[in-house]
Amino acid sequence: MSDVNRTIDGTAKTIGEVLANQKYAIDYYQREFRWEAKQLAELVTDLTTKFLEIYETDHDRKEVGRYPGYFLGSIIVSRKDGQPFIVDGQQRLTSLVLLLTYLHRLQSGRLDAVPVEQLICSVKFGEKSFNLDVPERNDCMNALLEHGRYMPLEGSSESVRILAARYDELEGLFPGDLKDEALPFFVDWLVDRVQLVQITAYTDDDAYAIFETMNDRGLKLTPADMLKGYLLANMDEGEPRIQANELWRKRLRALADRTDDAAADFLKTWLRSQYSTKIRERKKGARPENWDRIGTEFHRWLRGAHEHVGLRTRGDYHRFVVKDLDFYSRQYERILNAASGDQFDPTSPLRFIRYNADLGFTLQDQLLLAPLRVEDDEATVDRKLEIVGRFVGILLARRIWNSRSTVYSTMQYAMFNVMRDIRGLDPKPLAEALHDYFKDQDSFDSTNDLLVHQQNRKALHRILARITDYVTVESGGASNYAELVGDEGVHYEVEHIWANRPERHTGEFRHAADFARHRNRIGDFLLLPKKFNASFGDDTYEEKLPHYYGQNLLAASLNSLSYEKNPGFVSFIKNSNLPFRAHASFKATDVVKRGALYREIAKRIWNPDDLLSAASAP
Repeated sequence: MSDVNRTIDGTAKTIGEVLANQKYAIDYYQREFRWEAKQLAELVTDLTTKFLEIYETDHDRKEVGRYPGYFLGSIIVSRKDGQPFIVDGQQRLTSLVLLLTYLHRLQSGRLDAVPVEQLICSVKFGEKSFNLDVPERNDCMNALLEHGRYMPLEGSSESVRILAARYDELEGLFPGDLKDEALPFFVDWLVDRVQLVQITAYTDDDAYAIFETMNDRGLKLTPADMLKGYLLANMDEGEPRIQANELWRKRLRALADRTDDAAADFLKTWLRSQYSTKIRERKKGARPENWDRIGTEFHRWLRGAHEHVGLRTRGDYHRFVVKDLDFYSRQYERILNAASGDQFDPTSPLRFIRYNADLGFTLQDQLLLAPLRVEDDEATVDRKLEIVGRFVGILLARRIWNSRSTVYSTMQYAMFNVMRDIRGLDPKPLAEALHDYFKDQDSFDSTNDLLVHQQNRKALHRILARITDYVTVESGGASNYAELVGDEGVHYEVEHIWANRPERHTGEFRHAADFARHRNRIGDFLLLPKKFNASFGDDTYEEKLPHYYGQNLLAASLNSLSYEKNPGFVSFIKNSNLPFRAHASFKATDVVKRGALYREIAKRIWNPDDLLSAASAP
């Protein structure tokens, strides 16, 4: 092999330089995009927080060129036959392209728009191609670029589904105060001041050797590595330092083996949950506080805040790792397990964590860790996790029911305040504090006109899954929540009871728009297998009614047979006094009555009094 072929280049490049006029391929065994909502949220928060530390409202655009650069990590590229293949860094690079796609659309129609389309794709001989060249993603990326939305098709890869889901979350993650005058400043900064180190090898062997060396031999220093170095340097040499080092490696490796960046996510979540006291105010010009700094530079923050954390002696540093980090990392791993579909237990006190994770609420982890104390026994930990999980679920369900946002940027300030207020509380005062939170919040009775639309359809899928599951379990059946959300291979969808045939309802609605609005009320919806709608979706209600009896109990409750041949369901109705009834026909008033039934069930599922009950349970 010639010396030329052994050349390895390492260059710091801006995002613009990395992506402009480049076509990156990704080997088939690395094409899966796996970043979770939390990781995208951290990336966007890191970038926007760092920008807001520098930006001033009286700056001219040209001053962005003098802003300090921000280093975002490294990527490793293998150049083969003139084309670069990404060996390491495609998760971050893909997420940056998604963000640029969102910013491209956000700037639409603005005279001061910063052109970024050339960083996403190019057109040659009338054909568009994307700079991250993964053919299976093309339809999705084109739809996102042109329309800002993509509905994955039946059979779409998991990577494409995740790609579309992460893009949908950007609107809620991107701060509102950067969407007006500051927007072109931010885009300029992102493209020209944010940097990656691109390491380029000219053979796969060299590229993968670099990748393995940087990861396995510790040469790729991460903020977590730098924090570990600082903590170990302040401990006694010998056995204390060896013990702490081994425990750190074991615990963080266990997290890192689960998902990309899970170890760093844990450190941020832990430090925020136990030590952050302030968050950046929601006004222009406000400076990042310790909550924000932990999210972007936790290793630097801790060095400056070591006394606040209680690190004064060499023994304090040792305890911080072998007791505190050990305890909180184990609980964080349990939280990740509880949120995963792989280990869902519908009888566990931690089941509420999964329900909230399914709603995409990434802020719950710091709330869950906040009341925990190292001296808590397992039963106390579980009780606290259940109380906080229930609280988050009630809050989200009420906000969704009242058409209020649950996205990251909307919720982070309020959830910081809750986290700070419940820190270290025992179960009873914890439950009381969270119960009191709902005194001034919207309830399920605040609206009787919940409408289903494209933006809330996914969230209402989860709400209907909980309602459907509740009816099943209370009637003596086994939980079917996992099936309803797709864990067991059956694809359920939020389906209309009425077919989209306004001509069938001219006696009740003079205009098609009135029919469409009434049809989108919550009472006209069920959760059914997609194949059901494909077979019967356009049928009249009377034609579908016999088939509803063979579906889940919530759907079957429309049919009178459910009240004759299901003693568990009949007993449930009698004991609960819920307004179930069969519907031989389904008119406009039936939609309203059905919606009222759903509301009454929701009030039972998400009842703040359950927080107090959970605290006092034996």
